[in-house]
Amino acid sequence: MASLSPLPLLTLLVFLYVPLSAAKASAPISLPDCRSKCGNITVPYPFGIDPGCFRDGFKLTCNESYNPPRLYSREYFFSYLHYKSKDNIVGRTITKEFRKFITIKNISPSGTIHISVIASRFCYNSSSHYEFGTMAVTIFKLYPYINLSSPYHLSTSNNLFIIGCPNQLGYLTDDQGYYVAGCTPDCRASQYSLDATNKSSNGVGSCQVSIPSGVVEYYPDIRVLGNFTTYRKMLNGTTICSYAFVADSNWFHYNKSYLTRTEDFSVQLVLDWAIRNMGNCSYARCNLTDYACRSTNHDCNNSQNGVGYLCSCSKGYQGNPYISGGCQDVNECDLKDEYPCFGNCKNTMGSFVCSCPRGTKGNATMKDGCRKKNIFTFALKIIIGTSVGALFVVLACFGSYILIQKRRLIKTKQRFFEQNGGRILLQQINTTTFKIYSIEELEQATNKFSEECILGRGGHGIVYKGIFEDGTVTAIKKSKLMEEHETNEFAKEIVILSQINHKNVVKLLGCCLEVKVPVLVYEYISNGTLYHYIHDKQKTLISSDVRLRIAVESANALAYMHSFASPPILHGDVKSANILLDDNLIAYVSDFGASKLVPNDVAEIATLVQGTIGYLDPEYITTCQLTDRSDVYSFAVVLLELLTRKKALYLEGPEEDRSLTSSFCKAKKDGRFLEILDAQVRDELKLEVLEEIGNLVMQCLSKNRDERPKMTQVAQRLEMARTL
Repeated sequence: MASLSPLPLLTLLVFLYVPLSAAKASAPISLPDCRSKCGNITVPYPFGIDPGCFRDGFKLTCNESYNPPRLYSREYFFSYLHYKSKDNIVGRTITKEFRKFITIKNISPSGTIHISVIASRFCYNSSSHYEFGTMAVTIFKLYPYINLSSPYHLSTSNNLFIIGCPNQLGYLTDDQGYYVAGCTPDCRASQYSLDATNKSSNGVGSCQVSIPSGVVEYYPDIRVLGNFTTYRKMLNGTTICSYAFVADSNWFHYNKSYLTRTEDFSVQLVLDWAIRNMGNCSYARCNLTDYACRSTNHDCNNSQNGVGYLCSCSKGYQGNPYISGGCQDVNECDLKDEYPCFGNCKNTMGSFVCSCPRGTKGNATMKDGCRKKNIFTFALKIIIGTSVGALFVVLACFGSYILIQKRRLIKTKQRFFEQNGGRILLQQINTTTFKIYSIEELEQATNKFSEECILGRGGHGIVYKGIFEDGTVTAIKKSKLMEEHETNEFAKEIVILSQINHKNVVKLLGCCLEVKVPVLVYEYISNGTLYHYIHDKQKTLISSDVRLRIAVESANALAYMHSFASPPILHGDVKSANILLDDNLIAYVSDFGASKLVPNDVAEIATLVQGTIGYLDPEYITTCQLTDRSDVYSFAVVLLELLTRKKALYLEGPEEDRSLTSSFCKAKKDGRFLEILDAQVRDELKLEVLEEIGNLVMQCLSKNRDERPKMTQVAQRLEMARTL
């Protein structure tokens, strides 16, 4: 048994599409030009038979050589084992594997399917010889191994059934040989007899046990309890064959005639299915491109057996929710049995109205529920008229309140738009490459700024992954509160940032100004931050050449901002967490939350100290004067991170060495700076290159900012070092 290799079975599940005659129009069952039936079984999308007609993992096979045609899943595997004992030598085995197709018997829209498989069988060749000796003993064993690949699980409505005697253990294991469930029949000789005419279902000679949830593969087997002497003593109470199988507990009904069977027979069992490539509905809605529920008027329901979700039409609609336009309105007025109405019935979208005929009143959904109206008294008319008038006044006030609130909201959005410089943007910006978004568009793209769509959190705000209706993927930054004097200059800064056109700077695509704090929309860079690539032990090590290329690309981007942008731009928060990498490990400088625009005739800007501890220029901290050499100092710390794979601040070692910059400067002065470099860097780069980069870093970390090189010089020297 242990020699059997588990072969995966891709089983499939389909739900039954039931056409309802009350629909206003025939709802689509499958994709255009795709077969929707195999014999008498309907095959709706996401399932299909022909290429291009099914969702990945939901393929069916229709065998039309039968009449009527049969709907199949893929094969599952049987093993035939034939044990022999000859000339007192025990253990000769003949083993053969063969395949069977799983036949689909019935499929349900609630996410279940009924299929049939062959029961495991364990038989002796004779009812009179069960012990070792001069007589040859032959044992025949037939059992399936079934592996349910995603999106399918074994339903908990099944039970494991064991039939046969004498005492034996029937059980299920998974592909690793772990026990799943099992039981032993009651086979005491005084308790039963093999009378095939006895059809009572008292359970003697059989047992059953429930199946736990989450089972995706199983292997039924039987083990005899005792030895062959036991069979001889219980000869009159021993069955030739024993069976072990999983079956629908509502389908299988035991009787004693099973104890005398010696042939194969099929059993029916239940499987559960779901869309399982996303954990649940909440996660699935964040990826609208792959979201399976395509029709409007649908509901998404989390799977009750394992991860995943199912789609269904909303109440009052019917059809296939997995196809665009698949859920159509139900005409309840044509379905009197399901929606009783004994008056005037009027169908509405998703519902219906049932009212009493004119001149009557009451509950029209009940038989004899409508009665003739009583003649109103004059006093009652006055009361009703007064009540209606009061209700009208209340509704008018409520409507006025709603209208006032709506106008107030429009004015608030307009005020924020004006306050954040919207008019300046409209006059100075190229709207063909830069877009001004509404807050409703951003909420739809981020599922109302859902937690599941967060890409990261920073000192200046939260970044969300946004997917717009046209499929565009972006990074949407929702900033924290800004001071009023900052909002006055915001539009001017946005105009400058939107015009940055450098291949290593994250491009600003647009913004939303109709909220208190503007929201920025950037291009989406797919591979995370340089910080995670350096310090995450799970990430694959990147070569020293790639590290130098990333340093050169980042330096070129900062040099462009300092020397070629008009006016120049100071980043203000250069760190490895603000350098993004794409799938090809190309570097992009990002996060301009602390950036400042520098007039052409000004060398430094007085500002409150912003940035990240470990990367901040010491002179900037003491003077509050931000210059381009402050970015040079911060970039040198990033360069050290690339060379050492150590964090800017770390806890290893003595307290005086917990700063990466101080550790490097001390080691450089002592002539041992190679010791703190990453081993891969020492092995892959020449000593002269390491010496050149080490000297460059020392100059960039000078406490006197005037002694530091410009960013253009840093980029040139790094490019030269890389060519070596």
